[in-house]
Amino acid sequence: MTNEEQEKLRDLILRTISELQESSSYLEDATQPIEPSIAIGRLTRMEAIGEKSVNEAMHANVKQRLERLTNALDRMDKGIYGICARCRKEIPYGRLEAVPESVICVSCAEKKRR
Repeated sequence: MTNEEQEKLRDLILRTISELQESSSYLEDATQPIEPSIAIGRLTRMEAIGEKSVNEAMHANVKQRLERLTNALDRMDKGIYGICARCRKEIPYGRLEAVPESVICVSCAEKKRR
């Protein structure tokens, strides 16, 4: 991977982190407990509880992706970004562009599914 490609990926990661942090902030508010004192109908309350559960799952996914992207930046700083953790071959730029937090190449990912 060229230095230019790595810088493009660094920018992509930083932009994605910024977007995810904004989402995380919104989801943090959306996952607050629903107070029983709020006067809403039974069905509306059930819908609110269901929506809260969905938001909690989304928030967990966002936090997990943020951690993976932060780890990708750490790997860049250490000079090991873009190297498959299993076979030690270079991960293709296209895969990293699509999933910048990737730690394994497509071949190893396919072997893992079998």
